[in-house]
Amino acid sequence: MHYSDITIAAIATALNNSGISIIRVSGKDAFSIVNEIFRAPGGKTLLEFESHTIHYGYIYDSGSYIDEVMVSVFKAPKSYTMEDTVEINCHGGIVITNKILQIVLEHGAVLAEPGEFTKRAFLNGRIDLSKAEAVMDMIHAKNELSAKASMTHLRGKLSEIIRSVRAEILHDVAYLESAIDDPEHFDLSDFSDTLKDHVVSYIETVQKLYNSADNGKFIKEGINTVIVGKPNAGKSSLLNSLAGKERAIVTEIAGTTRDTIEEQILLNGISLNVIDTAGIRSTEDLVEKIGVDKAREYALSGDLIIYVMDASIPLDENDKSIISLIENKKVIVLLNKSDLETKIHAVDLKEEFPTFFENCIFISTSTKDGVGMEKLEDCIKHMFFSGDLSSNDEVYLTNMRQKQAVGDALKSLNLVKQSLDDDMPEDFLTIDLMSAYTSLGFVIGEEVGDDLVQEIFSKFCMGK
Repeated sequence: MHYSDITIAAIATALNNSGISIIRVSGKDAFSIVNEIFRAPGGKTLLEFESHTIHYGYIYDSGSYIDEVMVSVFKAPKSYTMEDTVEINCHGGIVITNKILQIVLEHGAVLAEPGEFTKRAFLNGRIDLSKAEAVMDMIHAKNELSAKASMTHLRGKLSEIIRSVRAEILHDVAYLESAIDDPEHFDLSDFSDTLKDHVVSYIETVQKLYNSADNGKFIKEGINTVIVGKPNAGKSSLLNSLAGKERAIVTEIAGTTRDTIEEQILLNGISLNVIDTAGIRSTEDLVEKIGVDKAREYALSGDLIIYVMDASIPLDENDKSIISLIENKKVIVLLNKSDLETKIHAVDLKEEFPTFFENCIFISTSTKDGVGMEKLEDCIKHMFFSGDLSSNDEVYLTNMRQKQAVGDALKSLNLVKQSLDDDMPEDFLTIDLMSAYTSLGFVIGEEVGDDLVQEIFSKFCMGK
Protein backbone atom coordinates (compact mmCIF):
# COMPACT_ATOMS: atom_id res chain seq x y z
CA MET A 1 0.00 0.00 0.00
CA HIS A 2 1.35 3.44 -0.95
CA TYR A 3 1.97 5.92 1.86
CA SER A 4 -0.63 8.29 0.38
CA ASP A 5 -3.34 5.68 1.04
CA ILE A 6 -2.55 5.58 4.77
CA THR A 7 -3.72 8.15 7.29
CA ILE A 8 -1.28 8.56 10.16
CA ALA A 9 -1.65 9.93 13.68
CA ALA A 10 0.66 10.68 16.59
CA ILE A 11 1.05 12.87 19.65
CA ALA A 12 2.84 16.03 18.52
CA THR A 13 3.65 17.42 21.97
CA ALA A 14 5.71 16.13 24.88
CA LEU A 15 3.86 13.36 26.69
CA ASN A 16 3.70 14.66 30.25
CA ASN A 17 1.40 16.60 32.55
CA SER A 18 0.80 19.92 30.81
CA GLY A 19 -1.90 22.42 29.98
CA ILE A 20 -2.44 21.27 26.39
CA SER A 21 -1.54 18.27 24.25
CA ILE A 22 -1.88 17.95 20.48
CA ILE A 23 -2.75 14.83 18.50
CA ARG A 24 -1.92 15.29 14.82
CA VAL A 25 -3.78 13.33 12.10
CA SER A 26 -2.70 13.50 8.44
CA GLY A 27 -3.84 11.75 5.28
CA LYS A 28 -6.71 11.37 2.86
CA ASP A 29 -9.08 10.08 5.58
CA ALA A 30 -8.05 12.54 8.30
CA PHE A 31 -11.33 14.50 8.20
CA SER A 32 -13.60 11.46 8.07
CA ILE A 33 -11.78 9.75 10.95
CA VAL A 34 -11.93 12.76 13.25
CA ASN A 35 -15.51 13.51 12.18
CA GLU A 36 -16.54 10.19 13.74
CA ILE A 37 -15.37 11.29 17.20
CA PHE A 38 -15.67 15.11 17.14
CA ARG A 39 -18.88 16.97 17.98
CA ALA A 40 -19.11 20.72 17.26
CA PRO A 41 -21.85 22.68 19.07
CA GLY A 42 -23.38 23.76 15.75
CA GLY A 43 -23.35 20.24 14.32
CA LYS A 44 -21.01 21.06 11.43
CA THR A 45 -18.54 18.50 10.08
CA LEU A 46 -14.87 19.25 9.52
CA LEU A 47 -15.35 19.39 5.76
CA GLU A 48 -17.72 22.32 6.23
CA PHE A 49 -15.07 24.39 8.00
CA GLU A 50 -12.62 26.55 6.09
CA SER A 51 -8.96 25.58 6.03
CA HIS A 52 -6.67 27.06 8.67
CA THR A 53 -9.43 27.54 11.20
CA ILE A 54 -9.83 26.23 14.74
CA HIS A 55 -13.08 25.06 16.30
CA TYR A 56 -14.43 24.31 19.75
CA GLY A 57 -16.11 21.00 20.49
CA TYR A 58 -16.00 17.64 22.25
CA ILE A 59 -14.46 14.21 21.68
CA TYR A 60 -16.83 11.26 22.08
CA ASP A 61 -16.16 7.54 21.92
CA SER A 62 -19.10 5.14 21.47
CA GLY A 63 -21.41 7.83 22.85
CA SER A 64 -19.23 8.52 25.91
CA TYR A 65 -17.86 12.02 26.50
CA ILE A 66 -14.04 12.03 26.57
CA ASP A 67 -12.77 15.64 26.55
CA GLU A 68 -13.42 19.26 25.66
CA VAL A 69 -11.13 20.21 22.76
CA MET A 70 -10.18 22.69 20.06
CA VAL A 71 -9.70 21.18 16.59
CA SER A 72 -7.55 22.82 13.90
CA VAL A 73 -8.35 22.13 10.25
CA PHE A 74 -5.78 22.25 7.41
CA LYS A 75 -6.99 21.26 3.95
CA ALA A 76 -4.61 19.87 1.31
CA PRO A 77 -2.35 21.09 -0.15
CA LYS A 78 -2.00 23.96 2.34
CA SER A 79 -0.76 21.96 5.30
CA TYR A 80 2.57 20.85 6.73
CA THR A 81 2.35 17.50 4.92
CA MET A 82 0.38 18.84 1.91
CA GLU A 83 -2.33 16.37 2.96
CA ASP A 84 -5.61 16.91 4.81
CA THR A 85 -4.51 17.43 8.41
CA VAL A 86 -6.36 17.75 11.70
CA GLU A 87 -4.82 18.71 15.02
CA ILE A 88 -6.80 17.89 18.16
CA ASN A 89 -5.86 20.26 21.00
CA CYS A 90 -6.95 18.45 24.16
CA HIS A 91 -6.25 18.89 27.85
CA GLY A 92 -2.68 17.91 28.68
CA GLY A 93 -1.83 14.81 30.63
CA ILE A 94 -0.63 11.33 29.81
CA VAL A 95 -3.93 9.50 30.34
CA ILE A 96 -6.28 11.75 28.35
CA THR A 97 -3.79 12.29 25.51
CA ASN A 98 -3.13 8.58 25.05
CA LYS A 99 -6.86 7.90 25.26
CA ILE A 100 -7.72 10.25 22.38
CA LEU A 101 -4.83 8.92 20.28
CA GLN A 102 -6.06 5.37 20.85
CA ILE A 103 -9.59 6.36 19.77
CA VAL A 104 -8.23 7.93 16.56
CA LEU A 105 -6.27 4.75 15.80
CA GLU A 106 -9.33 2.59 16.44
CA HIS A 107 -11.25 4.61 13.84
CA GLY A 108 -8.80 3.89 11.04
CA ALA A 109 -5.59 5.87 11.48
CA VAL A 110 -2.16 4.21 11.72
CA LEU A 111 0.41 5.23 14.32
CA ALA A 112 2.98 7.44 12.63
CA GLU A 113 6.63 6.43 12.58
CA PRO A 114 9.24 8.86 13.96
CA GLY A 115 9.47 11.85 11.62
CA GLU A 116 6.77 10.58 9.30
CA PHE A 117 4.89 13.89 9.08
CA THR A 118 8.07 15.66 7.94
CA LYS A 119 8.90 12.71 5.68
CA ARG A 120 5.55 13.19 3.94
CA ALA A 121 6.25 16.90 3.59
CA PHE A 122 9.49 15.91 1.81
CA LEU A 123 7.94 13.17 -0.34
CA ASN A 124 5.06 15.46 -1.33
CA GLY A 125 7.52 18.17 -2.44
CA ARG A 126 6.80 20.79 0.19
CA ILE A 127 10.37 20.79 1.52
CA ASP A 128 13.66 19.33 0.33
CA LEU A 129 15.95 17.11 2.38
CA SER A 130 18.14 19.92 3.71
CA LYS A 131 15.03 21.70 5.02
CA ALA A 132 13.75 18.48 6.56
CA GLU A 133 17.05 18.02 8.39
CA ALA A 134 16.79 21.64 9.52
CA VAL A 135 13.49 20.79 11.21
CA MET A 136 15.23 18.10 13.27
CA ASP A 137 18.15 20.42 14.03
CA MET A 138 15.73 23.11 15.19
CA ILE A 139 14.08 20.70 17.63
CA HIS A 140 17.44 19.60 19.05
CA ALA A 141 19.13 23.03 19.02
CA LYS A 142 21.35 23.49 22.07
CA ASN A 143 21.77 27.24 21.74
CA GLU A 144 20.50 30.30 19.90
CA LEU A 145 23.20 30.09 17.23
CA SER A 146 22.25 26.50 16.44
CA ALA A 147 18.59 27.49 16.17
CA LYS A 148 19.52 30.39 13.90
CA ALA A 149 21.60 28.16 11.61
CA SER A 150 18.69 25.70 11.42
CA MET A 151 16.27 28.50 10.56
CA THR A 152 18.61 29.66 7.78
CA HIS A 153 18.39 26.18 6.25
CA LEU A 154 14.64 26.00 6.83
CA ARG A 155 14.20 29.27 4.94
CA GLY A 156 15.96 27.65 2.00
CA LYS A 157 19.30 29.49 1.96
CA LEU A 158 21.34 26.30 1.50
CA SER A 159 18.85 24.96 -1.03
CA GLU A 160 19.12 28.18 -3.07
CA ILE A 161 22.89 27.88 -3.31
CA ILE A 162 22.77 24.20 -4.26
CA ARG A 163 19.99 24.63 -6.82
CA SER A 164 21.70 27.63 -8.41
CA VAL A 165 25.00 25.80 -8.93
CA ARG A 166 23.22 22.67 -10.20
CA ALA A 167 21.19 24.70 -12.70
CA GLU A 168 24.33 26.37 -14.07
CA ILE A 169 26.18 23.04 -14.29
CA LEU A 170 23.26 21.50 -16.16
CA HIS A 171 23.26 24.42 -18.61
CA ASP A 172 26.97 23.86 -19.33
CA VAL A 173 26.46 20.11 -19.77
CA ALA A 174 23.54 20.71 -22.13
CA TYR A 175 25.68 22.99 -24.30
CA LEU A 176 28.55 20.49 -24.37
CA GLU A 177 26.25 17.59 -25.26
CA SER A 178 24.57 19.64 -27.97
CA ALA A 179 27.95 20.59 -29.45
CA ILE A 180 29.11 16.97 -29.43
CA ASP A 181 25.92 15.83 -31.20
CA ASP A 182 25.63 18.81 -33.56
CA PRO A 183 29.07 20.42 -34.10
CA GLU A 184 27.85 22.33 -37.17
CA HIS A 185 25.54 24.54 -35.12
CA PHE A 186 27.38 24.70 -31.78
CA ASP A 187 30.88 26.13 -31.68
CA LEU A 188 33.19 24.91 -28.88
CA SER A 189 36.26 26.84 -29.98
CA ASP A 190 35.79 29.64 -27.43
CA PHE A 191 33.67 27.72 -24.93
CA SER A 192 36.65 26.19 -23.11
CA ASP A 193 37.65 29.53 -21.56
CA THR A 194 34.04 30.32 -20.70
CA LEU A 195 33.56 26.94 -19.05
CA LYS A 196 36.80 27.33 -17.10
CA ASP A 197 35.51 30.62 -15.67
CA HIS A 198 32.24 28.91 -14.74
CA VAL A 199 34.01 25.97 -13.07
CA VAL A 200 36.29 28.26 -11.05
CA SER A 201 33.17 30.05 -9.82
CA TYR A 202 31.49 26.74 -8.93
CA ILE A 203 34.57 25.59 -7.04
CA GLU A 204 34.70 28.82 -5.07
CA THR A 205 31.06 28.49 -4.02
CA VAL A 206 31.26 24.78 -3.20
CA GLN A 207 34.60 25.16 -1.39
CA LYS A 208 33.08 27.83 0.84
CA LEU A 209 30.23 25.49 1.73
CA TYR A 210 32.66 22.65 2.44
CA ASN A 211 34.81 24.87 4.66
CA SER A 212 31.73 25.81 6.69
CA ALA A 213 31.16 22.23 7.86
CA ASP A 214 33.47 22.37 10.89
CA ASN A 215 31.90 25.58 12.18
CA GLY A 216 28.48 24.09 11.45
CA LYS A 217 29.39 21.09 13.60
CA PHE A 218 30.60 23.33 16.43
CA ILE A 219 27.44 25.46 16.30
CA LYS A 220 25.19 22.41 16.27
CA GLU A 221 27.00 20.06 18.66
CA GLY A 222 29.24 22.40 20.64
CA ILE A 223 33.02 22.67 20.89
CA ASN A 224 34.61 19.73 22.72
CA THR A 225 36.84 21.66 25.11
CA VAL A 226 39.41 19.86 27.26
CA ILE A 227 41.06 21.58 30.22
CA VAL A 228 44.55 20.21 30.83
CA GLY A 229 47.44 21.13 33.09
CA LYS A 230 49.48 19.99 36.06
CA PRO A 231 47.83 19.33 39.42
CA ASN A 232 46.79 22.45 41.34
CA ALA A 233 47.23 24.73 38.31
CA GLY A 234 43.66 26.05 38.57
CA LYS A 235 41.78 23.80 36.13
CA SER A 236 38.83 23.12 38.43
CA SER A 237 38.62 26.81 39.36
CA LEU A 238 38.40 27.56 35.63
CA LEU A 239 35.55 25.07 35.19
CA ASN A 240 33.68 26.61 38.13
CA SER A 241 34.21 30.10 36.72
CA LEU A 242 32.94 29.12 33.26
CA ALA A 243 29.98 27.20 34.69
CA GLY A 244 29.08 29.96 37.13
CA LYS A 245 28.74 27.43 39.94
CA GLU A 246 30.78 25.14 42.17
CA ARG A 247 30.91 22.25 39.73
CA ALA A 248 34.29 20.86 40.80
CA ILE A 249 35.91 20.53 44.22
CA VAL A 250 38.77 22.99 44.66
CA THR A 251 41.45 22.54 47.34
CA GLU A 252 45.10 23.40 47.84
CA ILE A 253 45.88 19.68 47.68
CA ALA A 254 47.45 18.69 44.37
CA GLY A 255 45.64 15.84 42.64
CA THR A 256 42.18 16.58 44.09
CA THR A 257 40.55 15.88 40.69
CA ARG A 258 41.00 12.15 40.03
CA ASP A 259 38.38 11.64 37.30
CA THR A 260 37.02 13.74 34.44
CA ILE A 261 34.21 16.20 35.14
CA GLU A 262 32.00 17.12 32.20
CA GLU A 263 29.80 20.19 31.90
CA GLN A 264 27.96 21.82 29.00
CA ILE A 265 28.46 25.57 29.15
CA LEU A 266 26.83 28.30 27.05
CA LEU A 267 29.39 31.02 26.37
CA ASN A 268 27.94 34.04 24.54
CA GLY A 269 25.74 31.75 22.47
CA ILE A 270 28.48 29.16 21.84
CA SER A 271 28.10 25.71 23.42
CA LEU A 272 31.23 24.32 25.04
CA ASN A 273 31.29 20.65 26.01
CA VAL A 274 33.88 21.18 28.73
CA ILE A 275 35.88 18.33 30.23
CA ASP A 276 37.96 19.06 33.32
CA THR A 277 40.69 16.43 33.59
CA ALA A 278 42.97 15.16 36.31
CA GLY A 279 46.28 16.98 36.66
CA ILE A 280 48.87 15.44 34.34
CA ARG A 281 52.00 14.36 36.18
CA SER A 282 54.09 11.29 36.87
CA THR A 283 52.53 9.41 39.79
CA GLU A 284 52.68 6.05 41.49
CA ASP A 285 49.13 6.40 42.83
CA LEU A 286 47.07 3.82 40.89
CA VAL A 287 43.78 5.78 41.01
CA GLU A 288 45.43 9.07 40.07
CA LYS A 289 47.33 7.34 37.24
CA ILE A 290 44.03 6.14 35.74
CA GLY A 291 42.79 9.74 35.84
CA VAL A 292 45.99 10.99 34.18
CA ASP A 293 45.66 8.40 31.40
CA LYS A 294 42.07 9.49 30.76
CA ALA A 295 43.22 13.13 30.66
CA ARG A 296 45.72 12.24 27.94
CA GLU A 297 43.05 10.43 25.90
CA TYR A 298 40.64 13.37 26.05
CA ALA A 299 43.39 15.83 25.14
CA LEU A 300 44.03 13.93 21.91
CA SER A 301 40.36 14.08 20.84
CA GLY A 302 39.40 17.63 21.90
CA ASP A 303 38.46 20.38 19.42
CA LEU A 304 39.99 22.95 21.76
CA ILE A 305 42.60 22.56 24.48
CA ILE A 306 42.73 25.06 27.34
CA TYR A 307 46.16 24.58 28.87
CA VAL A 308 46.18 25.99 32.39
CA MET A 309 49.70 26.75 33.60
CA ASP A 310 50.56 27.83 37.13
CA ALA A 311 52.60 30.91 36.20
CA SER A 312 53.83 31.31 39.77
CA ILE A 313 56.16 28.28 39.53
CA PRO A 314 58.81 27.36 36.94
CA LEU A 315 58.23 24.77 34.21
CA ASP A 316 59.14 21.16 34.91
CA GLU A 317 59.12 17.81 33.12
CA ASN A 318 55.35 17.46 33.55
CA ASP A 319 54.83 20.66 31.54
CA LYS A 320 57.08 19.33 28.78
CA SER A 321 55.04 16.12 28.73
CA ILE A 322 51.82 18.11 28.33
CA ILE A 323 53.32 20.27 25.57
CA SER A 324 54.34 17.19 23.56
CA LEU A 325 50.86 15.75 24.05
CA ILE A 326 48.89 18.70 22.65
CA GLU A 327 51.07 19.65 19.69
CA ASN A 328 49.11 20.38 16.50
CA LYS A 329 45.91 21.13 18.46
CA LYS A 330 44.02 24.40 18.84
CA VAL A 331 45.39 25.62 22.16
CA ILE A 332 44.69 28.56 24.44
CA VAL A 333 47.30 28.90 27.19
CA LEU A 334 46.16 30.41 30.47
CA LEU A 335 49.04 31.81 32.51
CA ASN A 336 47.14 31.39 35.73
CA LYS A 337 47.55 32.77 39.26
CA SER A 338 48.37 36.24 37.94
CA ASP A 339 47.70 37.56 41.46
CA LEU A 340 51.00 35.92 42.54
CA GLU A 341 54.58 36.63 41.47
CA THR A 342 54.95 35.51 37.85
CA LYS A 343 57.68 32.99 37.07
CA ILE A 344 56.48 32.01 33.56
CA HIS A 345 56.15 34.54 30.72
CA ALA A 346 54.79 34.07 27.20
CA VAL A 347 57.93 35.46 25.56
CA ASP A 348 60.10 32.93 27.40
CA LEU A 349 57.84 30.04 26.41
CA LYS A 350 57.97 31.05 22.76
CA GLU A 351 61.76 31.12 22.87
CA GLU A 352 62.07 27.74 24.59
CA PHE A 353 59.34 25.96 22.56
CA PRO A 354 59.09 27.98 19.31
CA THR A 355 57.34 25.31 17.24
CA PHE A 356 54.57 24.87 19.80
CA PHE A 357 53.95 28.23 21.43
CA GLU A 358 54.49 30.45 18.39
CA ASN A 359 50.83 30.16 17.30
CA CYS A 360 49.28 29.74 20.75
CA ILE A 361 47.09 32.36 22.35
CA PHE A 362 48.22 33.46 25.80
CA ILE A 363 45.93 34.93 28.44
CA SER A 364 46.94 36.07 31.91
CA THR A 365 44.28 34.84 34.34
CA SER A 366 43.32 34.31 37.93
CA THR A 367 40.66 31.63 37.61
CA LYS A 368 39.63 31.72 41.24
CA ASP A 369 38.81 35.45 40.88
CA GLY A 370 37.41 35.23 37.33
CA VAL A 371 40.15 37.49 35.93
CA GLY A 372 40.70 37.02 32.18
CA MET A 373 37.45 35.16 31.50
CA GLU A 374 36.07 37.78 29.10
CA LYS A 375 39.25 37.66 27.04
CA LEU A 376 39.02 33.85 26.98
CA GLU A 377 35.48 34.06 25.59
CA ASP A 378 36.59 36.49 22.86
CA CYS A 379 39.53 34.26 21.93
CA ILE A 380 37.26 31.24 21.47
CA LYS A 381 34.92 33.21 19.21
CA HIS A 382 37.77 34.44 17.04
CA MET A 383 39.49 31.07 16.97
CA PHE A 384 36.42 29.18 15.72
CA PHE A 385 34.07 31.74 14.20
CA SER A 386 36.22 34.74 13.23
CA GLY A 387 34.62 37.04 15.76
CA ASP A 388 31.07 38.11 16.56
CA LEU A 389 28.38 35.66 15.46
CA SER A 390 25.36 37.76 16.42
CA SER A 391 24.98 39.18 12.91
CA ASN A 392 26.48 36.25 11.01
CA ASP A 393 24.05 34.96 8.37
CA GLU A 394 26.51 32.57 6.75
CA VAL A 395 25.16 29.23 5.56
CA TYR A 396 26.76 26.29 7.35
CA LEU A 397 26.73 22.59 6.53
CA THR A 398 25.46 20.95 9.71
CA ASN A 399 25.98 17.21 9.29
CA MET A 400 28.41 14.69 7.83
CA ARG A 401 26.00 13.62 5.08
CA GLN A 402 25.95 17.13 3.65
CA LYS A 403 29.72 17.53 4.06
CA GLN A 404 30.39 14.24 2.26
CA ALA A 405 28.12 15.16 -0.65
CA VAL A 406 29.61 18.63 -1.04
CA GLY A 407 33.12 17.19 -0.74
CA ASP A 408 32.41 14.70 -3.53
CA ALA A 409 31.08 17.53 -5.72
CA LEU A 410 34.22 19.55 -5.04
CA LYS A 411 36.45 16.65 -6.13
CA SER A 412 34.50 16.29 -9.37
CA LEU A 413 34.69 20.01 -10.13
CA ASN A 414 38.44 20.03 -9.56
CA LEU A 415 38.70 17.13 -12.01
CA VAL A 416 36.81 19.23 -14.57
CA LYS A 417 39.23 22.10 -14.05
CA GLN A 418 42.20 19.76 -14.43
CA SER A 419 40.71 18.29 -17.64
CA LEU A 420 40.26 21.80 -19.04
CA ASP A 421 43.87 22.66 -18.21
CA ASP A 422 44.98 19.46 -19.95
CA ASP A 423 42.74 20.02 -23.01
CA MET A 424 40.95 16.73 -22.45
CA PRO A 425 38.02 15.69 -24.72
CA GLU A 426 34.55 17.05 -23.96
CA ASP A 427 33.31 13.63 -22.84
CA PHE A 428 35.58 13.80 -19.81
CA LEU A 429 34.15 17.20 -18.92
CA THR A 430 30.52 16.12 -19.06
CA ILE A 431 31.13 12.99 -16.95
CA ASP A 432 32.71 14.93 -14.09
CA LEU A 433 30.26 17.83 -14.36
CA MET A 434 27.34 15.41 -14.06
CA SER A 435 29.08 13.70 -11.15
CA ALA A 436 29.25 17.09 -9.36
CA TYR A 437 25.61 17.72 -10.28
CA THR A 438 24.58 14.38 -8.78
CA SER A 439 26.61 14.85 -5.59
CA LEU A 440 25.07 18.26 -4.93
CA GLY A 441 21.67 16.66 -5.49
CA PHE A 442 22.30 14.46 -2.45
CA VAL A 443 22.27 17.56 -0.23
CA ILE A 444 18.71 18.51 -1.14
CA GLY A 445 17.44 14.96 -1.60
CA GLU A 446 17.04 14.85 -5.37
CA GLU A 447 19.48 11.97 -5.81
CA VAL A 448 18.92 9.87 -2.67
CA GLY A 449 17.47 6.39 -2.35
CA ASP A 450 14.61 5.18 -0.18
CA ASP A 451 16.92 3.54 2.37
CA LEU A 452 18.75 6.79 3.12
CA VAL A 453 15.49 8.71 3.37
CA GLN A 454 14.19 6.14 5.85
CA GLU A 455 17.39 6.33 7.91
CA ILE A 456 17.31 10.13 8.10
CA PHE A 457 13.69 10.39 9.19
CA SER A 458 13.98 7.54 11.69
CA LYS A 459 16.10 9.90 13.81
CA PHE A 460 13.20 12.33 14.23
CA CYS A 461 10.97 12.40 17.29
CA MET A 462 7.43 11.01 17.18
CA GLY A 463 4.76 13.41 15.99
CA LYS A 464 7.04 15.60 13.84
